[in-house]
Amino acid sequence: MEINGKTKLFALIGHPVEHSFSPSLHNSQLELNGINGKYLAFDVDPENLGKAMEGLYVLGVVGVNVTIPYKEKVIPFLTKISREAELIGAVNTLIREEKGFSGDNTDGKGFIESLKREKNFFPQGKKVIILGAGGAARGVGVSLALAGAQEVSFINRTLSKAEGLRKLIEINTNANSEAWDYNEKKVPDEKIEEADLIINSTSIGMYPDIEQKPEINYDMIHSGHLVADLVYNPEETMFMREAISRGANVVNGKGMLYFQGEFAFKLWTGKSFK
Repeated sequence: MEINGKTKLFALIGHPVEHSFSPSLHNSQLELNGINGKYLAFDVDPENLGKAMEGLYVLGVVGVNVTIPYKEKVIPFLTKISREAELIGAVNTLIREEKGFSGDNTDGKGFIESLKREKNFFPQGKKVIILGAGGAARGVGVSLALAGAQEVSFINRTLSKAEGLRKLIEINTNANSEAWDYNEKKVPDEKIEEADLIINSTSIGMYPDIEQKPEINYDMIHSGHLVADLVYNPEETMFMREAISRGANVVNGKGMLYFQGEFAFKLWTGKSFK
């Protein structure tokens, strides 16, 4: 589509951004949807974040994706953020408003959508265990709890971080939650066995450390489990292979990346991916 005076601009900000697949994904969807727009990636130095935010708005940018390390740092520059983003403590999508950008977080919604579309799994009433207690765990945990999961619990090397997420879930959602570590307060085997969904939210097993896996009792995994790894390189991690060998259904993080992008695209354009 020809670039002209009516071309709308969309953007990604982060540091670095060279690895991102977002420009390719969004530019193809702009074209497929017949939208006169272009999506560009901007590598923003940390000391220039405020100037970048002002510049993006002044230049009329319609929508912005935010990636590492600015998902938390960009919040003070926004006019408002969604309830989900507030609980997660991070945003990945900015929407142009009358007096500035508002913020939302589509990561957790994208993950849930991938479970629905790829595995016909719906979180309502389900029991979930998340390995890890970082930003990814917080994002998918909050979203699963808000979507109606009965229980969202965390296993982490540092118990205090898992406890922090447990409190967040129990205070702000209707879901129950527990917290364990790998040493003093180990997760009971029966808790793993009775879970519906087990998620690795850590980077353990990501390329190049493809022979690593999280420390849980894999003998408790069975054919009734859906096991998800937010890692997508490699497409099949050691964590997933252990689950497959025990009859579990598995999914990686590729669908989450795709659908979080679609949710952002819909917030900007009102259209779904084709």
